[in-house]
Amino acid sequence: MNTATASGGRPVTSARAAGYSSRGRTGRATPDKQEIPPEDVIKQLERKVNFLIEESTIAQSEGNLELALEKAKEAGKKERQLSKQREQFNMGEQLNLDLTYCVLFNLANQYHANRMYQEALNSYAVIVKNKLFNQAGRLRVNMGNIYFEQQKYSQAIKMYRMALDQIPNTNRDFRLKIMRNIGNAFVKMGQYADAITSFEANMEGNPDFHTGFNLILCYYAMGDKDRMKKAFQRLVAVPPPKVEQAEDFGPSSKSDPIEDHEVFDEDSLRAVARERRQQAHHYILLSAKLIAPVVEASFALGYDWVVEALKNSSNSDMASELEIAKSIHYLKKKDFGQAIECLKQFEKKEPKLVGTAATNLSFLYFLEGEHKLAEQYAEVAIEHDRYNSKAQTNRGNTYFVLEKYKQAREHYQEAIGVDASCTEAMYNLGLVNKRLEYYTEALMWFEKLHSILRSNAEVIFQIADIYDKQGNIEAALEWYNILLSVVPTDPSVLCRLGEIFDREGDKSQAFQYFSESYRYHPSNMTVISWLGAYYVDCEVYEQAIQFFERASIIQPSQIKWQLMVASCYRRCGNYQQAYDTYKRMHEKYPEDVECLRFLVKIANELGLKEANDYNNKLQRIEKSGVKSGSNSARNSTGELEPSVQSSTCVDVRCRDQTVGQNC
Repeated sequence: MNTATASGGRPVTSARAAGYSSRGRTGRATPDKQEIPPEDVIKQLERKVNFLIEESTIAQSEGNLELALEKAKEAGKKERQLSKQREQFNMGEQLNLDLTYCVLFNLANQYHANRMYQEALNSYAVIVKNKLFNQAGRLRVNMGNIYFEQQKYSQAIKMYRMALDQIPNTNRDFRLKIMRNIGNAFVKMGQYADAITSFEANMEGNPDFHTGFNLILCYYAMGDKDRMKKAFQRLVAVPPPKVEQAEDFGPSSKSDPIEDHEVFDEDSLRAVARERRQQAHHYILLSAKLIAPVVEASFALGYDWVVEALKNSSNSDMASELEIAKSIHYLKKKDFGQAIECLKQFEKKEPKLVGTAATNLSFLYFLEGEHKLAEQYAEVAIEHDRYNSKAQTNRGNTYFVLEKYKQAREHYQEAIGVDASCTEAMYNLGLVNKRLEYYTEALMWFEKLHSILRSNAEVIFQIADIYDKQGNIEAALEWYNILLSVVPTDPSVLCRLGEIFDREGDKSQAFQYFSESYRYHPSNMTVISWLGAYYVDCEVYEQAIQFFERASIIQPSQIKWQLMVASCYRRCGNYQQAYDTYKRMHEKYPEDVECLRFLVKIANELGLKEANDYNNKLQRIEKSGVKSGSNSARNSTGELEPSVQSSTCVDVRCRDQTVGQNC
């Protein structure tokens, strides 16, 4: 050993790896893997399925329907995996039917929410056909609802009736709701007699406002006046939903402090009750307005009958609102006298509705031009309710017609402060700012209104007109083109575009728009005179004659148009026709100097003997100092020049008028 080391040889090593042997290491045992019991595995899978169902329903409540459907499908996969695990562990007897039902029902519901109707029907069919699920037959109502949405009304009725067969009589309210659905399906099919049978059964068992209203609609469609009256009386006899007030819970001391939540945080149940009461109120008023014009010989008698029926019921507080509706019906019939007389009755009879009646009276008087009375009733309406945006708008209108624009502006701003969506006040505020030449502010309001009323021609016109007044021609042309897309045949808009291009020196574009305007409105003198002058400038006198002759027909008392016609005949070389035209004008206007001058000139050119007679008449008139009756321009040679009148461009539907409001 020492000899080998000393001679520089390799030291001796072991042939085996340290610590490893084929027998393994002694004295250290390997721990066995702990197995999870089958019951725990099943419970974990069930928890996952339940969690996925909860996620699906939460996503649906948040409006994320795609995610809800995805989670429902995933829950279905997990549930099938759970069933296989049970089979592997020989636990098939421990089926969780409630979980399976919940998975299938949620999946069908999500298919329905995503409008995948056939898949939803298939999922519901799986549940309904499985006899292990108790009372699954009521899900046929959901299947009927799907058929109803698909407009397959006969199949919907079939499903509703199958559901009725499987629902016991003890569940009375649910059965009546299904009967109402059957009636609605019959209405969609136009089978009003069958619908009436369903609605009648509903009103006898558990009357409600929705069914009563539908029953009235069916009788109205069939034209049965007597049954309409009976159905309305049954409707108003339904007790209205009661809204609990604070005093219902016992008297409280006036000295007790009022907590903030009692004022601002309304109880959720009370809010639901108030919403149902408003819905009932809506159904009664709507049905009353529907049948009042037809149940009697005249609509006035019909309204009187409806009002009397309401006064004799527990809904007597609605009678006054029907009186307001009656006055508005008079207004629609343009019987303003009766409408005013009907509204004036509220001044002494119903203090609560004085504000509403005064607002309508102010609106009516404003339409009739009785601005003082309109102002008086607008003030009355504001006194009763300062936060009445309609009254504020009407009061501003009375200031507007008196040209008190700043006061009108204040009332319009007040109306918008009360109701930010009051479009009439916005329009009028933009208009009054335009009159005050506050163009930037006016533009702001009209653009804001345009974002609400995208296709309103009046609003678009005002924006374009303001840009035109500001000198922003590009923006004005852009908005006028937008306006043309809304009202493509409006001749005044086409005329306005023609004037803009004429000012900019683009005669060809101006000619195009003036020609279109003339095509839709061939009696606009501005357009006619411009087109005639355009053809004279282009030396196309034959075309110019047509427009000047039309102008002479529209304004026969204006001699200038006939002079233009004669001048065009002379310029195009038709001297005889020009002479005849001048001669007819002279017979009609014997004292007109211009006509005589051209008669003398053209008679000399034609070598007619009447030239001396016309010349003598001309000298006699000139000596007497009679001036020409023509108001047209002349050039240095005494020849008539075409002139274009300035246009005021009639606005679409009186765009520069304020808009009033009624209730």
